[in-house]
Amino acid sequence: MATYAAIHQEPAEADAMSSSTGSLRGRRRGRGKKDAGHQGQATWISSVINLANTILGAGLLAMPSALSKMGIFLGIFVIIWAGLTAGFGLYLQTRCARYVDRGRVSFATLSQLTYPNLSIIFDSAIAIKCFGVAVSYLIIIGDLMPGVVVGFAPGAGEINFLIDRQFWITAFMLIVIPLSFLRRLDSLKYTSVIALFSIAYLVILVVAHYLKGDTLAERGTVRVFQWAGPVSALAAFPVIVFAYTCHQNMFSILNEIADNSHFRTTSVIFASIGGACCLYILTGITGYLSYGDNIRGNIVSMYPTAAASTIGRLAIVILVMFSYPLQIHPCRASIDACMKWRPRRRTQSDSSPSRNTLVEGTQKPNIPRNSEMSDYRFAIVTTILIIMTFITAMTVSSLEKVLAYVGSTGSTTISFILPGLFYYKISDPESPSHQRLVKDEDDEEEFASGQGEGSTTREGYANRDWRRELLRNAALGLSIYGFVVMVTCLVTNTFLVAAAH
Repeated sequence: MATYAAIHQEPAEADAMSSSTGSLRGRRRGRGKKDAGHQGQATWISSVINLANTILGAGLLAMPSALSKMGIFLGIFVIIWAGLTAGFGLYLQTRCARYVDRGRVSFATLSQLTYPNLSIIFDSAIAIKCFGVAVSYLIIIGDLMPGVVVGFAPGAGEINFLIDRQFWITAFMLIVIPLSFLRRLDSLKYTSVIALFSIAYLVILVVAHYLKGDTLAERGTVRVFQWAGPVSALAAFPVIVFAYTCHQNMFSILNEIADNSHFRTTSVIFASIGGACCLYILTGITGYLSYGDNIRGNIVSMYPTAAASTIGRLAIVILVMFSYPLQIHPCRASIDACMKWRPRRRTQSDSSPSRNTLVEGTQKPNIPRNSEMSDYRFAIVTTILIIMTFITAMTVSSLEKVLAYVGSTGSTTISFILPGLFYYKISDPESPSHQRLVKDEDDEEEFASGQGEGSTTREGYANRDWRRELLRNAALGLSIYGFVVMVTCLVTNTFLVAAAH
């Protein structure tokens, strides 16, 4: 890693100005100290595809039911609000990544920079959440495949193993196991494309049934501005909020994308979150208008038995099958971080240096490096994860209550609490990492403007500092919002929903 101090160590015979200018020009082209020794290979489109596939899942089919509890107007507002807050969490992750060497950013790395002794708690929450979601995907496969087989071949119902959920879980494991052993998230872009085609089919199926009007005879009351009550609305709120959870894979995307400029990474977030939001609204409105208040949790299961609806169930199976490796990827990384965790004591070198010492290069912040997992450890951890998810899915037929609590804690932690806390802590003006980054940005701005050192106006610095402070306060607000959402969801699952049943 080329530090700022190294930039100023020119040979005695070299021209100081040309050497400094060359270093700044290299950083401006995106090959500066943050990119030293690492070059991403993922394209913009593959990053969008993988992030969108992580977002979009079976939660899409629950949007009509959520709107039935909230009403169309409030439901659309909550869908947009949830998308904005989730997108802001992703944006904060991109901002945090600028403080770490290119290709090494992760939840564990940022934890070591900000809250080193709490990193094991953060990674454990991520691992448990991803593990639970991966198990739920296998359970969905086992629940839907017998119906898909009978739908295509009614006589197959007499063959016992073809309608056995455990047989289908085992069969599909043969497909997902090789995909789970891929190291790079970008390697899953082709399976993610297939999964997104499944999503497209499901959306078309819901819209087509609405346009066809073949469900109007079974439609109940349609609420536009009214809701079903505070308890029902609170029960539907987590469904919408957690439908955007994809933050566990954002750092992998930032590590692998070829062009990690601010514009490209922000556009990845905008395209993924914006596309998911539009699909959620479209499916929610058309699905709710098809059945009204008679809607159930999974709208595809309500359609009359026909080839189109059977293909829709198969599309769900394909979707969750190819989404399974997207949960194993961050789960494996978090488990590896937990295995490497050691308690850390604050030393004198961790104290905040002054700006002058950073400029002179006499002191450098202690930025931990994320060593890549060895092949042996990678194989062992992946194998154990696959076996444990398989055993759990084979022995448990319903994880609704467990997933409700895991989602309430894990999803809010990943989506809101950690991105907010990480950025609030690491962007502290007294943070050595922040002071170092500010110095580099000052140099880049001076070079881009063609002016000499110290020529940037005070007003420019003041405006920039004001924007940074505003973003830092917004990050703290996102963390507080995450805690409120967590408490609200836990109370809803523990008391309100349980009392309703």
